[in-house]
Amino acid sequence: MNFGYIWRNLPPVTKNLLIINLLVWLAINLLGHGTVNSAIIRYGALHYFTSSDFLPSQLFTYMFMHESFWHLFFNMFALFMFGGIIERTLGSAKFLFYYVSCGVGAALIQLGVYAVIINHYESIIGYDLLQMIEHEGADILRGMQNFRNPDAAYINQLVNIPTLGASGAVYGILLAFGFLFPRQPIYLMFIPVPIQARWMVIGYGVIELLQAMNNNPADNVAHLAHLGGMIFGLLMLLYWKYNNRRA
Repeated sequence: MNFGYIWRNLPPVTKNLLIINLLVWLAINLLGHGTVNSAIIRYGALHYFTSSDFLPSQLFTYMFMHESFWHLFFNMFALFMFGGIIERTLGSAKFLFYYVSCGVGAALIQLGVYAVIINHYESIIGYDLLQMIEHEGADILRGMQNFRNPDAAYINQLVNIPTLGASGAVYGILLAFGFLFPRQPIYLMFIPVPIQARWMVIGYGVIELLQAMNNNPADNVAHLAHLGGMIFGLLMLLYWKYNNRRA
């Protein structure tokens, strides 16, 4: 595979998304783990609505930030493999709108589910403790501590541990590939025979749903955001398909 030729022929939005994500990751890591680095994570990564660290802009900025090289690599590899195909199919402007919408939608769905969970736990831990979590929990976590009450510690993780990464938008791209090219054969390293794109997408969706239902914040993966990106992507593609038929 001639990656140089493929790179030169990538459409502009896909290419620039790859570059921006790489530059942001380099900037975060070159700054080390000092106060500037911490500020980037604090103000750019996605926090829950009621966290003292939440900013509306985080619904957008979080999708350009990655925790580790491998987190960046797998997201950008999927974008590299599938983004150009989807961009050529939809057109650059529509593709950019789709990508960003899947990322924002992923964030909203994750935070919406968190809201349901937190509302349920409020009756368990009490309103006053919940207020303390929302106003002081971020500082407690930055001090490498958490609440002794396991329910309060769990809610503090939901409210004040940030989400970052392009996974929600990337899962939207995978959904689009399976939707637009359902019978296209895909070769996966851990499966010896090709599978159709639609089955790959369904398989990923089922895995993420099961992982989200497992409800284990310790695995450090935003499964709800992955599902959110796929859900928003599917809704947009169905809307566009329906309106194209009417046109």
